[in-house]
Amino acid sequence: MKSYSPVDNVMALNYPNILVTAGLHDPRVMYSESAKFVAKLRAMKTDGNLLLFKCELGAGHFSKSGRFEKLKEDAFTYAFIMKALNMIPASAPGNN
Repeated sequence: MKSYSPVDNVMALNYPNILVTAGLHDPRVMYSESAKFVAKLRAMKTDGNLLLFKCELGAGHFSKSGRFEKLKEDAFTYAFIMKALNMIPASAPGNN
């Protein structure tokens, strides 16, 4: 079992940009498991890449319900991917 555990397999390495998501009301995986994983990664990773933890307070295992809530979550994920690929400028035009 330990070989499959993300928390037990974190090592002092360079990791890619990571977005970890959790749902407070997830009956399959408690949000604290994701939080422990992120905490251990933050303590041990040796790079400066993004590591974000997003816990949805009104969601379960399959995210929030409703079409528009799912679209908002997808937009957040796509924004993270774009940021990780340096497709989002550091400051928006006009905000100098």
